[in-house]
Amino acid sequence: WPDDNTLRSTNTDVEGFLGSLDTAAPKWGKRTTSAVVLGAGGAGRAVIFGLMERGLTEIHVVNRTIAKAEALKERFGDVIRPATWDQLPSLLQDARLLVNTTSLGMHGEPELAVDLQSMAPDAVIADIVYVPLKTPLLLDAEARGFAVANGLDMLLHQAVRGFELWFGTRPEVTSELYDML
Repeated sequence: WPDDNTLRSTNTDVEGFLGSLDTAAPKWGKRTTSAVVLGAGGAGRAVIFGLMERGLTEIHVVNRTIAKAEALKERFGDVIRPATWDQLPSLLQDARLLVNTTSLGMHGEPELAVDLQSMAPDAVIADIVYVPLKTPLLLDAEARGFAVANGLDMLLHQAVRGFELWFGTRPEVTSELYDML
C-alpha cells in the first residue's frame, strides 16, 4: 500500500471470471471471437470487460431490459450487440461461449431455461452463480459434454487477487482448496 495515506479501490471480478474460464477450458480464447452474455448488471460489465481484454470482437448481451444492454454498447462500443431474450435461440447457433451473469438459477430464484442443443460441440458454459454450485444450466451443459465454469471457480480466482493485494503473496487455486470450499 502507498505510504501517503492514499485510498485505493479495486475490483477482482474480471480476474476471477477469466481465471475460472482459463481453468475450466484452458484454450477457450483461441476457439472463439464472440460470446453470448446473459445480463447487463455489474457482474455483466466485469465479464464483458474481461472478454474484451482477451480480444473478443463480438459480445451479444441479452437482457430483459434492452435499454440496459444498449447502455453497455454506449459504454464499451460496437463490440457489444444488444439482444432480447427471444433472440437467444438464434444467438446460440454454433456459439462457443455462453455466460450467465443473472441471478436466474440461483437458490430461491427462478430457473434459467436455455436450450443448449444448438451450441458448438466445444462450447464453454459459465454461470457465475455459486449457490447452488451446479445450476440446472451447468448440469445440462455437463450432460452435453461442454466445459463448464461455476461461480465458486470465479470466487476462488477473485480471492487470489484480493489476498495478494492485502498480504503481498499470491496464493494458488488448487483442486484441494476448491474441494475444501
